[in-house]
Amino acid sequence: MDPNNDTMEPLSEPDASDPILTITGPTAVGKTAVSLEAAERLNAEIVSVDSRQVYEELTIGTAKPSPSEQRRAPHHFIGERSLHEPFSAGAYAKAANDRIRAVLERGRRPLVVGGATLYLHALQYGLADIPDVDDEVRDELNQRLESEGPDALYGELQQVDPRQAAETDPTKTQKVIRALEVYHGTGKPLSYYYENQPEPPFDYVTVVLNRDREKLYDRINQRVDRMLDAGLLDEVRDVMDIDGVQLDEPPLSTIGYREPIQHLKGDIDYDEMVRLVKRNTRRYAKRQLTWFRRYDEYHWRAAPETRAEDLIEVLENALDSTHSAAEGSAR
Repeated sequence: MDPNNDTMEPLSEPDASDPILTITGPTAVGKTAVSLEAAERLNAEIVSVDSRQVYEELTIGTAKPSPSEQRRAPHHFIGERSLHEPFSAGAYAKAANDRIRAVLERGRRPLVVGGATLYLHALQYGLADIPDVDDEVRDELNQRLESEGPDALYGELQQVDPRQAAETDPTKTQKVIRALEVYHGTGKPLSYYYENQPEPPFDYVTVVLNRDREKLYDRINQRVDRMLDAGLLDEVRDVMDIDGVQLDEPPLSTIGYREPIQHLKGDIDYDEMVRLVKRNTRRYAKRQLTWFRRYDEYHWRAAPETRAEDLIEVLENALDSTHSAAEGSAR
């Protein structure tokens, strides 16, 4: 691709074996604008990977793409569910795989966009399918923690699930209890479920957009101000009036909703609410970046300079590698 020429050779028809371009990065880094440009160039449909934009009642506080932005490319998992319908990372991954298949069947490319770290991991790498365990099992283990101490529980974990014990910090007692809970509740060690989780059906090539920290933090602060000017408190008031909505559980216990709810309930004043939303969002962005650094295969790019053609070039290189490997295997 000629970097001085905006005219791009069209990619080959999409195939289920092709890696899927993913655009991620911390909140407020600028994923939406560049992803729309890339979607138009690729004739792609955007598969959102956001744990809160999926809810129809949450718009301002989630920085949901505007109606005009959504018209530029088909979007999936934007405003599709009600707050009465919880949506776990595992459920998201299963639904997203179905959508990706449907997009490919229409002859279009899926473009995964978003920064929900656990949802993205579930989609790209899968999650262990661990059966539900009766609450009584955990209650009994917590009682044993009080009476026997953490060393005894960790010693038991070493006996019943040595592989998981080797990966678990003995001082993280709740992780020790979780591993023992699975063992006692299902009859199989936690490591069994991790080792036997199904392989995800698609491959991905992922670009992490990033910015200078101070500039990113400034964008976060400005975004919070824009949300408040756009009526975030009115949105939160409406949500609080919905019958049966759990204010202390996800997604309303998350940043940008938790603090306004505290303010509207009279627990904190307006200025403190603004300060907390900005601070907590900055901290969340930092945690996102730490999470993304776990993946050596991710491609990092500077958000201000990165354009759609740069992202597509990453996809083209991944496609070339995939096709070359397939040709080599066929020989």
